[in-house]
Parts: sequence; structure tokens; C-alpha cells
Amino acid sequence: MKYFVTGGAGFIGGHYVRALLAGRYPGTAGCEVTVLDKLTYAADPHGLPLDDHRLTFVRGDVCDAGLLAELLPGHDAVVHFAAESHVDRSLADGTPFVRTNVLGTQILLDACARAGVPRFLHVSTDEVYGSLRHGSWTEDTLLEPNSPYAASKAASDMMARAYWRSGGVDVSVTRCSNNYGSHQFIEKLIPLFVTNLLDGLDVPLYGDGHHVREWLHVEDHCRALQLVLTDGRAGEIYNISAGTGLTNRELTERLLALCGADWSRVRQVPDRTAHDERYSVDTAKIREELGFVPRIPLEEGLAGVVAWYRDNRAWWEPLRARAALPA
Repeated sequence: MKYFVTGGAGFIGGHYVRALLAGRYPGTAGCEVTVLDKLTYAADPHGLPLDDHRLTFVRGDVCDAGLLAELLPGHDAVVHFAAESHVDRSLADGTPFVRTNVLGTQILLDACARAGVPRFLHVSTDEVYGSLRHGSWTEDTLLEPNSPYAASKAASDMMARAYWRSGGVDVSVTRCSNNYGSHQFIEKLIPLFVTNLLDGLDVPLYGDGHHVREWLHVEDHCRALQLVLTDGRAGEIYNISAGTGLTNRELTERLLALCGADWSRVRQVPDRTAHDERYSVDTAKIREELGFVPRIPLEEGLAGVVAWYRDNRAWWEPLRARAALPA
């Protein structure tokens, strides 16, 4: 089996590639992996087993149709992680999000159709649904994205559907809740708060912290992705979550306790523009069709993440400057 993974030097993609090469999923022992990654500010190629002869790493752009035409023939499956993904950055400038997330997905799908790639998995986000007060989104819920990032991902989802319907690409789409785990770039909430606390710095909490998010360990997410890739139905969408919803204030309290700090370290900052109030996805489909059950409880996962960042300063300390948001 030969996998083509875009964005494989990113947080989630990196975990997925390492798991593939370690043979952690059924049928992946001895597989080969090609990673295509542009190596933007949040990428970390050193987190990949670059000395493994079964891994081919290519620095390149999903918008490069010529490069894709050279690389894709002979691959059995494409797993598409490559995306710009930070909401605040999209509010400052949405152009890179449209280019990578929409145009890049279209060019990649077109190249897969031309190369006859048998299977395509498009990795998306629950943020495409918008915001809700009660209940949970199903895969059939109307998309109402509220940021340029979320809108670009919604558009890429629709592009994936179009290539399934009219382009002959065997594609499935996944929409996950917030991920966390080791090797996550430190602009995201959990690693930002943990590394700040470990350095004796305050943590910036939007507003009063009432916004609700569901949290999913990256290892559980990657297992779910492999299930969808191997057993999911073409043209279908699968929500992925562990169903653990917390307000940002509740999550902050847990991180403070794990880092031995108290609420005096919290600095409340003005809320983000059009900040979504609550996310929650219904995961009955992936549970009933594919048997997905998350394995890592949030309490255990968060403790492991704090321990990893505490023990791996050499990895994240050089990233401080890269994590700074544009003025």
C-alpha cells in the first residue's frame, strides 16, 4: 500500500504518518508513504522519521499541478491534511486560506482524477457548521461558517463532493472537533497555555471563557481517519469527536492545575470577532458504521500533553517567534 499525505509535516498529519510507518493500523505494516508539505511556519519535518527508507519527503505546494502530476501516479490513497488553519490569522488576511484550502484542494483533486488514484480522504473541521446553542450537528446540517478559515474549509468540502459526483474521485470527508496532543504548534490554545505556564507567563483567555469546544486526542483522530479511509463510503461525510465538551474557562482551570498554577495567571483579553459560541458534533454515524470508539480520556490526555511539553523544551522554545500573530 502506498500513501500520499499532504501536510504530513503538520501536527495531525505528522502523527498520522508516524503511525502509518509504525504499522499501528491494520494492513499498514510495510507500507510506503510520500509526504508533500510546503513547510510553512507551523510545519515540523524533523518530527518525521526521515531516515525510514519507506518515507519519501517532498517539499512542495498542493497548488503545484505539475509537481502533483509527477508524484501521484502509483499511489493507492491520498490523505489530504494540508491547510491553513488558524482562525485569528484568517481574520487578519483570508487570502492564504482561500489559496491553500480551496484552490489547493481543487488542484489536488483534479490531479488525483487524472492520475486515477483509487481513494481520497479529505480532512476537514467541525468549524464549517458555524455555532450552535443546543444539541449537536449531524453530517447533514447546513454549513454556516463564521470565519474566513471556516468558510475556506467549507468550500473545500464542497469541492471534494463535486469531484466525487462529477470527477470520478472516490472521496470521503471527515469533520473533527478540536485536536490536542504532542507536537502541536504553540499558537493553538492548549500548547500556548501550557508553554506560557511552564515559562511563568500569563495565559490570554478570550472574554469570560464561556465558549464551548469538544476535545479529541490526535491519536484517536488519526485512528478514526484510517477507519474512514479503509471502510468509509465514497461521497460520505463522517463527524469525529470524543464528545468531551468544556468551556474554555473549564479547560483553562484544568491546565492551570496540571501546571501547578492558579487563576492569577489568567489574563482576560477582548473577545475575537464573531467568536463561535459552541461546537458539538453527533458521531453516531462513525460509531455505528465503522465502530469508532475514542480510547484516550481527556484527563489522561491533557496530563500526557503537559508532561510532553515539559520534557521537550528544545522542540518548542525555538517556535516562540514563529507563533507571533501578524500585527
